[in-house]
Amino acid sequence: MQSADFLALDEIEALQRERWPAQAAFVADRSPFFQRLWDGKAPPRDLSGLAELPLSDKAMLRESQARHPPFGDYLAIAPERVNRVHRTSGTTGQAMNIALTQADARQTALIGARAQRAAGLGPGHRVVHCLNYRLWIGGYTDHASLEATGATAIPFGVGASEQLVRTIRELAITAISCTPSYPAVLERVIAESFPGLAPRDLGLELGLFGGEAGLDDPNFRARLEETWGFKARNANYGVSDAFCNFAGQCVENNDLHFVALDVLFPELVEPGGTAPRPWREGEEGELVLTHLAREAQPLVRFRTGDIVILTGTGACACGRGAPRFRVIGRADDMVVVRGVNVFPTAVAAVVNALPGLSGEYRVALDGPGPYHVLPIEVERAKDARAGETATAEAIETAIKRATGASARVTILAPESLPRSEGKTRRVIRKDRP
Repeated sequence: MQSADFLALDEIEALQRERWPAQAAFVADRSPFFQRLWDGKAPPRDLSGLAELPLSDKAMLRESQARHPPFGDYLAIAPERVNRVHRTSGTTGQAMNIALTQADARQTALIGARAQRAAGLGPGHRVVHCLNYRLWIGGYTDHASLEATGATAIPFGVGASEQLVRTIRELAITAISCTPSYPAVLERVIAESFPGLAPRDLGLELGLFGGEAGLDDPNFRARLEETWGFKARNANYGVSDAFCNFAGQCVENNDLHFVALDVLFPELVEPGGTAPRPWREGEEGELVLTHLAREAQPLVRFRTGDIVILTGTGACACGRGAPRFRVIGRADDMVVVRGVNVFPTAVAAVVNALPGLSGEYRVALDGPGPYHVLPIEVERAKDARAGETATAEAIETAIKRATGASARVTILAPESLPRSEGKTRRVIRKDRP
């Protein structure tokens, strides 16, 4: 059977039309959360009427779990049918409990495998997975997706970086799955503990990344590939509450393929608002998701908080009909500076393009705003020679040119900013924990 990400859009739309009525009836009958949100009204039987329903969001789910622990009253099955439990990372707030039935877990692994296969992973590869194997959904669930590609998956998790380097060499591992910021941690470990060894000497062919922004910046990607000698791909884009991984870059294109259209219906809405925006090439908006075949915690019109631009709806050179998009930033990471919307990804593009900097940065906000200037901390590269590092004034000028916002830049000593084996926070709000 042909994988759904290779189907033409009219074939996908037929699958969506077939699946939505049953899913809508299931949610209306079994989910007290959506019964309350919809005020007892029946959902439309046709997806074209979906925009008539109110949007749901993370704050609503959080409140639901607080009032109805541990899974919230958007759990649409008997609790004993829950087959696996995960948690979100908690990067943007209180971690959420995620419940999966056997069918949900199996579907999640297969959809994630589509994204990993698009990035080039498959039989013959040995891939080491370096994400949190505890409750976070990105650990075990992503591991199941790696296995579903036919590759040999090696569970490693986070920490013990010296042992990881030895494991890569001993098992002749050819691919690594981790966050984009983790290679910087490994580079420091290699320099300190393995004299004479360079990252590219490990023989990795494929770097499979997810969980953070970064790879859309060509300078960051080029630096990774030059240092490590592998092909770097964003193979793991997901929204934990909805789907662990449902989009990835292919070998022909650096945009993300939405590989789950048969089980996950996307919309765009105005960022920060509710007005629908058309799902067509060139459109930009906040990504909204609706499950078409989910049992445990089905979501309808769920605001992801991710601002995306739809970059392609025609067939890709890789043969996939799945539409393509890029993530511009997160609504909760967007900083408004004198009326200008600034996302950390724009800052990253500047920092990675200037000489003498490590590429690490963070936006350190003081208070809730409004902001008249963007406070940014960057650090010098460890091997930067005197006079070769961009000045704070040069960085501020480049940020102003790239974003339209004024910045106040502080240059720190090498390795001053925290590195993380998990997700790295780029926006720090000092008024929040």
